[in-house]
Amino acid sequence: MSSPATYITRLRLTQFRSYGAAELRSEADTVVLLGPNGAGKTNVLEAVSLLAPGRGLRRAALDQFPYRQDGVRANGWAVSATIAGAYGDVTLGTGQESDPTGEVRARRCRIDGEPVGSAAAFADFVRVIWLTPEMDGLFTGPPAERRRFLDRLVLAVDAEHGARVNALERALRARNRLLEEPRTDPRYLDAVEQELAALSVAVAAARLETVRRLASGIVAGRDDGSAFPWATLALDGAIERELAHLPATQVEDGYRAVLREARSRDRAAGRTLEGAHLSDLMVGHGPKAMPAAQGSTGEQKALLIGLILAHARLVAEMAGMSPIMLLDDVVAYLDPSRREALFATLQALGGQVWMTGADPAAFAALPEGAERFSVRPGQIAPTSAQ
Repeated sequence: MSSPATYITRLRLTQFRSYGAAELRSEADTVVLLGPNGAGKTNVLEAVSLLAPGRGLRRAALDQFPYRQDGVRANGWAVSATIAGAYGDVTLGTGQESDPTGEVRARRCRIDGEPVGSAAAFADFVRVIWLTPEMDGLFTGPPAERRRFLDRLVLAVDAEHGARVNALERALRARNRLLEEPRTDPRYLDAVEQELAALSVAVAAARLETVRRLASGIVAGRDDGSAFPWATLALDGAIERELAHLPATQVEDGYRAVLREARSRDRAAGRTLEGAHLSDLMVGHGPKAMPAAQGSTGEQKALLIGLILAHARLVAEMAGMSPIMLLDDVVAYLDPSRREALFATLQALGGQVWMTGADPAAFAALPEGAERFSVRPGQIAPTSAQ
């Protein structure tokens, strides 16, 4: 891959999750965190994931991040990472702190010590994508999980997408509240629905473009003999179907009319029954020409890994930098041949990869240069130091 790689060369955790204070330094392209279950490996990956816009790989509330000891929660937390990339070394930091009265402030973000509005500003220096065990049921779970997954894919190439999705959710709540009122001035609903229509079309368009680009990349790199089968992708939603052949302004006008006509129905239902907030990502197993949900557990996991790898290539192409990949407990459930195939593919991608596992033997086939760290509660150390 021709896109330049970005590396985390130093990660520092302060009062974060299970770590009072911890630091990891590495210039390796593959970082492996080894330790028993509950040691804090995923906490490290979660810290790295906070360098991306959004709530991190667990989607946790901010009050879950502070370190706790003897039942006492710390007043704040911080994650700091030194990134080596196209702009040289830059330090990205995020965290919370308490004011003099003890009230916890909002999450803050800094670049080389200078405040920035949000983690979206970090996208100029690093892109982060991940795969976790919680995603294993993606293809058989509810559509909401696939929408969140898709929005995460979009966010990795469009750092402003999260703000649009959040604004869409706020507009939906505002409309639903107005519909609950016994007497609502139609002009208020008109204003909210105008905003809702614009946001719905913007969110749907961003999703559609990402799916189109990802599907095109998958076709271009298609390999029927790969250990990780190629996927077919499609978006199922009324707005997305119209965007495929109509200008966005026309789709927006049409959806606004739909909302106006559906007020009585939506009032009775207590929610908005049509829109981008209900769209679904349809994934198929390409080589077998069947829905992903119909595959075996092993087939679904291999298909998901293949999809994440294709997304990494897309991020590198669109962002101009190879993303940092976080693979939480992924290799433990792969057979030896698929492990070797995964390691070889990751090396070919060219970006930095962080992986976790409990069994060192699962990483025996890693190429030279990978650096292993031992993780114990509250501690991280190179294995050679043990």
